[in-house]
Amino acid sequence: MASTASPCPTQMVFNRPPVRKTVIIRSKAIPESELDSSLSSPSSNEGKMQTLSLRERTQRNDIVREKEIEARERKEEVNRKIASQKAISVILRREATKAVIEKKKGPNYSRKLLPRTVLEALHERITALRWESALKVFDLMREQLWYRPNPGIYIKLMVMLGKCKQPEKAESLFQAMIDEGCAVNCESYTALLSAYSRSGLFETAFSLLEKMKNTPGCEPDVFTYSILIKSCVHVFEFEKVQTLLSDMADQGIKSNTITYNTLIDAYGKAKDFAEMEKTLATMLRMGECEPDVWTMNSTLRAFGSSGQIETMEKCYEKFQSAGIQPNIKTFNILLDSYGKTGNYEKMSAVIQYMQKYHFSWTIVTYNVVIDAFGRAGDLKQMEYLFRLMQSERIKPNCVTLCSLVKAYGQAGKVEKIRGILKIIDNSDVMLDTVFFNCLVDAYGRMGCFLEMKGVIEIMERKGYTPDKITLRTMMKAYSIKGMGKHVKELRDIFEKNEKLDLDIS
Repeated sequence: MASTASPCPTQMVFNRPPVRKTVIIRSKAIPESELDSSLSSPSSNEGKMQTLSLRERTQRNDIVREKEIEARERKEEVNRKIASQKAISVILRREATKAVIEKKKGPNYSRKLLPRTVLEALHERITALRWESALKVFDLMREQLWYRPNPGIYIKLMVMLGKCKQPEKAESLFQAMIDEGCAVNCESYTALLSAYSRSGLFETAFSLLEKMKNTPGCEPDVFTYSILIKSCVHVFEFEKVQTLLSDMADQGIKSNTITYNTLIDAYGKAKDFAEMEKTLATMLRMGECEPDVWTMNSTLRAFGSSGQIETMEKCYEKFQSAGIQPNIKTFNILLDSYGKTGNYEKMSAVIQYMQKYHFSWTIVTYNVVIDAFGRAGDLKQMEYLFRLMQSERIKPNCVTLCSLVKAYGQAGKVEKIRGILKIIDNSDVMLDTVFFNCLVDAYGRMGCFLEMKGVIEIMERKGYTPDKITLRTMMKAYSIKGMGKHVKELRDIFEKNEKLDLDIS
């Protein structure tokens, strides 16, 4: 009976149409006659078991897939809810903060700030010479419940105001310090004197010096005189310097290393090498003040900037033999001196020495080397150093940009200068009139008079005023090209605004 029934179901299973219809048939009810016949055949049982196993796996996979989809959807929904809650929380906190501020505004609200917070804010502003903001923070500090007058803070503020050319503000702080019961001394008077001398108000500064002499406990010391001497030599008032040195001798105050270094540096910048060497000899003869790296740097700078390379090198050897070790400023001076005199081999030797002994380059180092290669017309090396500077995360400053513009102007690279202007637009670099003068000169050299004229518009838009050098440079460029009409127009326009000496001879 089994042998007669088995062929029929087997033919029914394997002789059916393609698989897509098999799937449809599986979903239908199987007749009992076919079911009995199938169970009675071993081959039919194996085929049916495979079909059932495949169906179970498919169903199981479908269930797993559906569960994964559901879990993913639930997770996304939860994430959306969390994000929404966070956003709401932020908004509510902001609104609550505003409400609290409005509610708590009153006589005691700004008087309970933490001392450390206020002091750190004040220190940051003093260091950055942000005098207006620093004074606001100081006023806020004076309102605090924990505030006690401190002469040291007053002195730091007065020194900052002196550097910012604000002597009147320093005078007000000096008086406020006295009003708050702080005892004045030599240091506080020196800070006030420094504020006036830095602004070139020497009459007031010398008057304060005399007042210090006659005030017990406030007599001037070597630091007072050194600061006043530095301000005098800054504007080449060497007669006043000699008066101060004589006054120091009368008061029995001996010069220190800072005093001598100030004089050596000043005489060097004035190209008065005889006085510079005389001061250095006096320093060595006294024996109480030994030369240091500042002494060496001032001497090297004086000879190097004047092109006396051999003398500079001899001085360098003598200072080294005396046990004075160079620093990064020393190498910057050597690089600058060699670069400006075209001694590129010696400049390369200094660079190799710096690399060998791991001296990190500063922005001054990059500026010096970039300027040297720009002067030499080696734009490829100059651009490589500029990219290296950026990769080291050292921001270029106005000096860097001036060197690049000069080099591109000499090489006639208009597009490169436009690239520099794009860099400026995308950065926070602080420009000055010197940069715009370089830009005017570069465009003038290349005959790009439309762009040169546009520089004036850029200056006005950025809040800068053309100076004598700007106007002379423009008129010189027009004169070289025989554009006398433009020279006359330019002279007439600017002479109406300001009475400037615009002689271009």
